[in-house]
Amino acid sequence: MAAKRPNLLFLFSDQHAQKVAGCYGDTLVRTPNLDRLAARGVIFDNAYCPSPICVPSRMSMLTARHPSAQDCWTNDDFLASDRATWPHALGAAGYQPILISRLHAMGPDQMHGFVAREVGDHSPNYGGVARHDMGPLNDTNDPNRVSVDVSGPGQSSYQLKDMETADAAIAALEGIAARRAAGHDEPFCLSVGFMLPHPPYIAWPEDYALYAGRIGMPALPAPETDHPWLAWWRENRKITDTQPDDVLRARAAYWGLVTRLDILIGQVVDRLEALGLAEDTLIVYSSDHGDQLGERGLWWKHTFYEESVKVPLILSWPGHLPQGERRAHVVNLIDVAATMVDALGGKPLPHAQGLSFLDVARDGSARWIDETFSEYCTDTVPHWTGGMAVQQRMIRSGTWKLIDYNGYRPQLFDLAADPHELHDLAEDPAHRAVRDRLVQKLRADWDPDAIAARMRARRRDKDVIGAWARGTRPADQHRWKLTPDQNWVGEKPAE
Repeated sequence: MAAKRPNLLFLFSDQHAQKVAGCYGDTLVRTPNLDRLAARGVIFDNAYCPSPICVPSRMSMLTARHPSAQDCWTNDDFLASDRATWPHALGAAGYQPILISRLHAMGPDQMHGFVAREVGDHSPNYGGVARHDMGPLNDTNDPNRVSVDVSGPGQSSYQLKDMETADAAIAALEGIAARRAAGHDEPFCLSVGFMLPHPPYIAWPEDYALYAGRIGMPALPAPETDHPWLAWWRENRKITDTQPDDVLRARAAYWGLVTRLDILIGQVVDRLEALGLAEDTLIVYSSDHGDQLGERGLWWKHTFYEESVKVPLILSWPGHLPQGERRAHVVNLIDVAATMVDALGGKPLPHAQGLSFLDVARDGSARWIDETFSEYCTDTVPHWTGGMAVQQRMIRSGTWKLIDYNGYRPQLFDLAADPHELHDLAEDPAHRAVRDRLVQKLRADWDPDAIAARMRARRRDKDVIGAWARGTRPADQHRWKLTPDQNWVGEKPAE
């Protein structure tokens, strides 16, 4: 008799800074459901994203390949449909991968190996066309100063979408339970993509009230002398003079959004358990990247500081993984993809750069290469780039982190001695050997000038496709209906 195959519930949020969770040491935030998952499973303290922006991070998580391995760096890059993904691998292994809500794939392929999809994305499938209208919250979801200034209590479409996402996930679980009651016991593979706590920094008044007056200012002020690219980024985004009231309001709202996300995750997990589906189900929670949240005078993502590039990662699988344990191993979302395929018995993706850390999750003494990379590349088209294209890469190797800013000096941090990344050692002669070794390793398969040329070539194609989309108005697939009236600031408007 064949062994019963496990199930997967993959919970994937957007822009959740690792440190803002009770299980990661935040004593203020209320995240009882994530904390419960962590208590029942294994939590990773050094999990990183493949890129500190949405699309490349998400597409790399799908394929277990770094952005530069699949020419997918920006938020309007398409992932080629013939790139095998972890849903493809699990479909080949006999599963029917289902996606509820957020994928954030660009282009005509809105499935990438999923066989069914509900709710969909809030934004268009193609670049070059008008984006969603958020009414009074327009521009607050992008890296613009207005997102800090227009923050606090209120409501955004993103939260409403997440509420519908949780409902759809529960309905999917109920459908699975009904099929099992009818005698069909095939394993399930369910992914649930949440938007929160992505900006706008707007939280329901009751969630905001939990933290207003209690949240403090960022612990790390903007340095008087900083790396030249980071100094330029602050100036470009006009966040050098954010006001304390605005900072506190935006931070309180973000903590409120994390709490609301936790509530929605709790609803899904509670229903999983109530339906008797939790047995032999691997639950994985993570996010696509973090958020600076005002630390060092920075907001949003786009940097390689820990607040931006680290992600929460929890695996809970009673009977298969230990409970209440932590791992210090350096892992990446591309490794998460490989691990989920491994856990469910699929064949490894043929071109995967990510590795399964399932043995590490089971046993903290298992061998592992404590090293990973992250990339941040843009061309000059997004308005928030200020007309500056960048090709940047980070390596985390053991306790060392080196950041390569093409055209600028690098940064080097010893995270064991300096976990807050306050002391840049890149110009210290005593650390020259470490710097040179890491630069050589980072550049071994990474040529920023060649990547810039590839990006320019891709842009010419994307310009044509964007003009085509403006001219032909193709129908979006799997698009959630977002309307301006869903968004408000302050008290709820009268009906």
